[in-house]
Amino acid sequence: MFPDFRYIIYAISGHFPPEWVGLFKTFGALVAVAFLAGTWVIMKELKRKEKEGLLQPSFDEKKKTKVWPSERVSEIVMIAAVGGLIGAKVFNALETWDDFILDPIGSLFSRSGLTFYGGLIVATAVFYYYAKKHKIRFAHLCDAAAPALMLAYGIGRLGCQFAGDGDWGIFNSAYVTMADGSLKQVSEQEGRDAVMYYHNHATQVSARPDTSFAYAPAPGFLPRWLYAQNYPMNVGNEGMDYPSAPSPEYHRVLPVSVFPTPIYEAVASTFLFFLLWGFRRRLSKPWQMFGIYLVLNGLERFLVEQIRVNTTYDLGFIHPTQAEIIAVGLMLAGAFFFFKAKPELPLASSQ
Repeated sequence: MFPDFRYIIYAISGHFPPEWVGLFKTFGALVAVAFLAGTWVIMKELKRKEKEGLLQPSFDEKKKTKVWPSERVSEIVMIAAVGGLIGAKVFNALETWDDFILDPIGSLFSRSGLTFYGGLIVATAVFYYYAKKHKIRFAHLCDAAAPALMLAYGIGRLGCQFAGDGDWGIFNSAYVTMADGSLKQVSEQEGRDAVMYYHNHATQVSARPDTSFAYAPAPGFLPRWLYAQNYPMNVGNEGMDYPSAPSPEYHRVLPVSVFPTPIYEAVASTFLFFLLWGFRRRLSKPWQMFGIYLVLNGLERFLVEQIRVNTTYDLGFIHPTQAEIIAVGLMLAGAFFFFKAKPELPLASSQ
């Protein structure tokens, strides 16, 4: 894995660059790319809606002139980023409450521990306030943001993958890690024993791994890394030490492989972005695009949660994760928005 840019350079050249290069974090870089991509997409959509007469400028008291919604994109993205970060941290604290109460300050200000749905919910609430303040049609703002959110999420998941931040799936017990960090296929019983041994002897008690696993050797026509990865040099330093780690800073590797769910989500989200982008012009009713986004996003997350590691809630006969509960809620809300959407005439002729 590549916790920061030093490890990328090391992978290419075989030599570590100076320490200051480590200030550039891989996850942060890809999150920045996600925001830039999202900004471009929402800019394109807002301009399209302006030309179609669905959005109009509002008077800006500071600038003493009329400002179009597309000219406010930098503000929109900034408040979404801030609101999203706050929401992601708060919802993560609720999801990992036992760890949070042990170190509230450390949890809130750590570089890891972000819950996407928390960010989405809080950012949407901030969106509503901003749209109302600047007299922007909230429905069209949400519709314009939908493809951008899908694309940004996919790119962000690549950041999780390359940094190895812990957003991986359950154990794939078909493969265990050897002393040099490589993976070896083992029998079903050997894999089960390895999972239980790691669970019982993990040195990081607060992050003691779940015992959920599946025995799933990769079929011959697919690369093994799509089924199993052990995330050497992961940014969370989870797993066991291994001698061939090139740096003492990040020197751990998972002893049993896991399903690389960030890759699945990155691929799925990118595909869904192109799907949304392809038929965005065919939707004539406000809220329909955002409704479809909520349904597709919720469905994608609900499915991947089946093989992800997350805290579950005891609701009696079912034990869902926080993400599963929210995903179902978003799918229902999305279906409501889509089917209840009403036609809307443009406010004025095009620019």
